[in-house]
Amino acid sequence: MLSIIIALIVTGFVTMFVLKGYKAQAILMAGGIVLMIAAMLIGQDLPLPESASTGSQWLDVFQFIKNTFSSQSAGLGLKIMAIAGFAFYMHEIGASESLVRVLTRPLARIKHMPYFFMAMCFIIGEFLSIFITSASGLGVLLMVTLYPLMRSVGLSRLSACAPIATAVAVEMGPGQGNVNFAAEIIGIDVVDYVVQYQLVVAAAALITIALLHVVIQKYFDVKAGHIASEHRHLADQTEDSHSTTGEDGQPLAPTIYAILPVIPLVLIFTFSKLMISSIKMDVTTAMFVSIVITLFFEYFRRGNAKKVIDSIQIFFDGMGRQFANVVTFIVAGQTFAQGLKTIGAIDVIVNAAETAGFGPVLMTIVMVGIIMVSAILMGSGNAAFFSFANLVPDIAAKMGIAPVVMLLPMQFVAGMSRNISPIAPNMVAIAGVAEVSPFELAKRTAVPMLGGILISVFISITSF
Repeated sequence: MLSIIIALIVTGFVTMFVLKGYKAQAILMAGGIVLMIAAMLIGQDLPLPESASTGSQWLDVFQFIKNTFSSQSAGLGLKIMAIAGFAFYMHEIGASESLVRVLTRPLARIKHMPYFFMAMCFIIGEFLSIFITSASGLGVLLMVTLYPLMRSVGLSRLSACAPIATAVAVEMGPGQGNVNFAAEIIGIDVVDYVVQYQLVVAAAALITIALLHVVIQKYFDVKAGHIASEHRHLADQTEDSHSTTGEDGQPLAPTIYAILPVIPLVLIFTFSKLMISSIKMDVTTAMFVSIVITLFFEYFRRGNAKKVIDSIQIFFDGMGRQFANVVTFIVAGQTFAQGLKTIGAIDVIVNAAETAGFGPVLMTIVMVGIIMVSAILMGSGNAAFFSFANLVPDIAAKMGIAPVVMLLPMQFVAGMSRNISPIAPNMVAIAGVAEVSPFELAKRTAVPMLGGILISVFISITSF
């Protein structure tokens, strides 16, 4: 009983400090260290098994952190850094914008149906999130591309912001950090995880969210007295689709550059069990191959070998930034999870659930609920998922189910719950560009996200 009390107190302090704006990585790591030290003081488990011990139980706490940094930097962390570096480079050379331009051209045919137009913008945004994995980065990009288009068909500011704010809600594809993390915990290839488990749930969630966006945004617009058909004169304010320069006055990237962000996905799926199984290409390798191909494109475009070679620093800078932001989150989350395991909190929770008659389904719902609340409070799906996903294998084993049954809905819910939080970076950034309140934006996104959460949990539990 003492162990669960300590775990609850420490978790409470962690939550409080994160809500107060303290750096989440530092707070999660500190919480994990306190829990591991408390576990040793009350005679619970040790941070490391005897075979891996430094010889000092107290130093083992920091040895665990060092081991986690080492393993993540060389494995999942390297994947995430390579993905981020490639995404930064695509944005810098204008390839991301080219992909947006190509995908949005067909939308001109449905401008007379503003809310259907909005739903299709959401679907396009989600498709783009497979290649542009930063929620804030994609959000800002869509605010200068899709947002003017949605305003031009008469949508209100909040209705135009809502599908953009939720564009990375359904996290899918091998480029997402949470997806790679879930696949690693389960112990399967990320392509297998996407194809065997993600696709069915993602399709159901996307359709549900798109439909709810239509209903909810129209309801709020009408309630506010905003009739879309009366505001179509805003079309005159949109940019000329034939413009050859961007907002910064720089030449737009060639249309053919739209294929560049797609290359890694093509490589990953081509050289897998689905197509050419004799050659295996993981995510990191695909990113490195793609960046070399991109450098050739840049050379033929610019004709200056030195500038093109020097531009690779953008890729490396992107890798470093992602190490500082996401990889440290993974390590901090695993440290906190290890603290909860060491002090015995997981055993107490599972035993209490079994005593209360909780089966695998109810236990999955409990874990999903924890992820949902954490993501809303922290404003980060990554922070919530990285903190609690590591607990799943132990809980699933004790409940007699496969880890994927819990991890799949948790992974989807983490991404969707973030977009209910008015303090999430992408929500704040998008609201700032549109000059609306992030709290008002959260009201617009809450129902579509809750609908997506319910359908993703239902499909995950009933299908797997």
